[in-house]
Amino acid sequence: MNVLNFVNAFFSDSAHWHGYDGIPARLGEHVRYTLQALLLAAAIGLPVGLVTGHYGRGGNALSLVATAGRALPSFGLLVLMTTLLGFGMLPVMIPLVVLAVPPILVTTYEAMRSVDPSPVDAARGMGMHESRILFQVELPAALPLILSGLRSAAIQIVSTATIAAYVSLGGLGRYIVDGLYQRDYEKVVGGATLVAVLALVTLTLFWAVARVAVSPGVRRR
Repeated sequence: MNVLNFVNAFFSDSAHWHGYDGIPARLGEHVRYTLQALLLAAAIGLPVGLVTGHYGRGGNALSLVATAGRALPSFGLLVLMTTLLGFGMLPVMIPLVVLAVPPILVTTYEAMRSVDPSPVDAARGMGMHESRILFQVELPAALPLILSGLRSAAIQIVSTATIAAYVSLGGLGRYIVDGLYQRDYEKVVGGATLVAVLALVTLTLFWAVARVAVSPGVRRR
């Protein structure tokens, strides 16, 4: 039985569309985990990246933090957090946020540093406050790169949030973990397919947001 047959068998089985273990329920859990982790990571990474990028300080420190965050294995960190904190949402959120902060942090910093200094100098010459320069001059120009960092973080979270199933939580990883335990490869392939589709949907959503949020002049440049 090939992969396409597994996919077809999984999605054509009506039992997979109802109940607490149905696709809508598991998909909703996975999206909730992803949004929570992304919002937490953005709340940490965006302000730090914006401020340090605006003033042009701390770039080396941010690179070290990002490298350290990327080097930490998500599953190993999950096991450690579960050992220290017990089962629950917090041990899952910590590795997901640690995974997502580096691309947001570094990309935001680089986006701010890549802004053309001419309009920034002109704004300072007009007497604009630093906060207005940051949000009204630099941020609109840096937004495409900032969104790319958020997109990268979101894709990584979508792919990695399957680890929640290893500590008895839900999400699409439930199909993969349970399927491997039961040797139900139809369920494993179906869960992996759903994760891949959700990643593609996430890419499409960020493309749509960029089309709406980024001004046409910045997009063309």
